[in-house]
Amino acid sequence: MNPLYCYESLHHNYPKQIKDLKNLNIQEMEKLVSSWFNNKTLPQSYIFPPETRPGNHVIPRCNTIPVVDLSKALAYERTAVVQQILEASHEFGFFQVINHGVSENLVNDTMNVFKEFFELPAEDKAGIYSEDLKRPCRLYTSSPNFNSEKVHLWRDSLRHPCHPLKECIKIWPPKPTRYREIVAAYSIEAKKLGLRILGLLSEGLGLGSGFFGNKLSESTVLSLNHYPPCPDPSLTLGVSKHCDPNLLTILLQGDVYGLQVLKDGEWIGVEPLHNAFVVNIGHQLEIISNNKLKSAEHRAVTNSKVARTTAAFFISPSDDCIIEPAKSLIGTDESPVYRAFEFKEFLVNYIYMEGNFEKSVEPFKLHG
Repeated sequence: MNPLYCYESLHHNYPKQIKDLKNLNIQEMEKLVSSWFNNKTLPQSYIFPPETRPGNHVIPRCNTIPVVDLSKALAYERTAVVQQILEASHEFGFFQVINHGVSENLVNDTMNVFKEFFELPAEDKAGIYSEDLKRPCRLYTSSPNFNSEKVHLWRDSLRHPCHPLKECIKIWPPKPTRYREIVAAYSIEAKKLGLRILGLLSEGLGLGSGFFGNKLSESTVLSLNHYPPCPDPSLTLGVSKHCDPNLLTILLQGDVYGLQVLKDGEWIGVEPLHNAFVVNIGHQLEIISNNKLKSAEHRAVTNSKVARTTAAFFISPSDDCIIEPAKSLIGTDESPVYRAFEFKEFLVNYIYMEGNFEKSVEPFKLHG
């Protein structure tokens, strides 16, 4: 066959191919919880086993997760703030920050545009929906393993990279029309906040300024989770129990409760605070600190009345970055708990182990 004919035929049919692909995506998008949840009973495929479902018991909230006023770190109370962050990171692996320097208007605009995205008509989101795990910017439901998982999560997710910003912004959702402008500004401020917190942690650990710069904090990813009202929140989960595999997470959780942290075998609810961010320690910080900081297991529960939208900003090392306990943190009477490894090696194992807390870190531990 004439190659030129093949090219012309392909070019001529290209609009039809795009249309067919979009129609296929719209059909696939029927899997999204937000497309079918209204007036439905909870499907069996969303009901978790009794030992992992949240149940109806009341979770303690608000008074146990430390709240850090970052404005005090700019004045004479800096040492006290550093110590508060260290203690929270060791005991809970979680804390909230207020007076963090991120404009309240920007925070509100960002949350509003996230909500607007999930409220878009199906045809406007069809180009973003994908079940291809290698696609960097994609909308999906439950988890990346929807077709093979035993139980589905009650959530829809949008995930995309934020670094390098000039390149990544080109693949972000084109709608809502202000999404790229607002989220670009937000991602810059979230990264600044994350580096500021890492700087305070570095100071407290005695690692010196700039320790967590460059490759250790090079990669940034934004993960939006949308949890529609659920017919029976006692039987399902928005996100199952896990630890984050990255360095540090900055969570914008909005004004609807749903985050729970596991401490001493008990679930603690994290109450939403006005214009606050939730910060949690990832596996890599736990490893670098030689277990002086804690990566805590956490989950998201649902509710029956209102939708909840959250945004997790993940700060991670580059794939080829070497991770190991900081040598200056290894005292004469202790040994490193972990061996050196490339971050991508950890990620592969984390995904294979489906985020299991112990199995994710076990291959990287030094024994004896």
